[in-house]
Amino acid sequence: MKLFEFAYCPSFDRDINFLSKLCPEKWSFGSNTDNIILKNYIKHTFMKVFEDGRVICTDKYAVFNTGLYTVYYESIYAYFTLNSIPDKQKWFLNGFYSSYQLGMMGVQERPKRANYFSKPAELVFDTNCEIIPQYQHIFSDPENYLRIPESIRDNPNKTMLFDGAVKRATYMIEANYKTAVPQYYNGKIQLLVPICLVSENNPDLALVVSKNEAGNQYLGHTCLTLDMAYNNARLIARPDSNWLKP
Repeated sequence: MKLFEFAYCPSFDRDINFLSKLCPEKWSFGSNTDNIILKNYIKHTFMKVFEDGRVICTDKYAVFNTGLYTVYYESIYAYFTLNSIPDKQKWFLNGFYSSYQLGMMGVQERPKRANYFSKPAELVFDTNCEIIPQYQHIFSDPENYLRIPESIRDNPNKTMLFDGAVKRATYMIEANYKTAVPQYYNGKIQLLVPICLVSENNPDLALVVSKNEAGNQYLGHTCLTLDMAYNNARLIARPDSNWLKP
């Protein structure tokens, strides 16, 4: 279920702005101040915790763990009250509160945060495996094609350039395993690999990879813009990398 189907959220932008101050980090891309990363995070986190049965609903209120923390490492929860407005959703988004604040309000339940993986090894790139890009999809799919830098799209040597970028990315991962950033998509953990096509020091795309059934290769399924990649990666945790930043 989607958040806006579950609850009436007339002050969503204001609530998100408050949450951004409760859990301060860079929640917008570039110089923007729209908190778009945080909005996407909350919407997708709600769908995951609802799917996993981690939204607690009583006869008076509902609550879920956002997976975020205050600067004092207190868990932050979304709190809903019964909606008094007729012909609307049952619940009303009251706001976001720390664990201590919920206790002061008389709320005892503390649901668990979303869990995206069962095997921690899935989050780390296996350097014994090579990457095999799916070039048919990367170069022929219209959406993927437009994500490729314009100067590279029609370059007759683009496959060779991409191969070189993949090879460089594997060196970067070997030097620092945090280079490969995990993301959650369609119920699975995948890894994001930086692809530098125009400049060897500035990634243009993130290649989405996951292991094949045999577990001896990574298949490069598709490419994402860096903004798309960050949104997906932030669901698990704030990326601790030197290339994937808002």
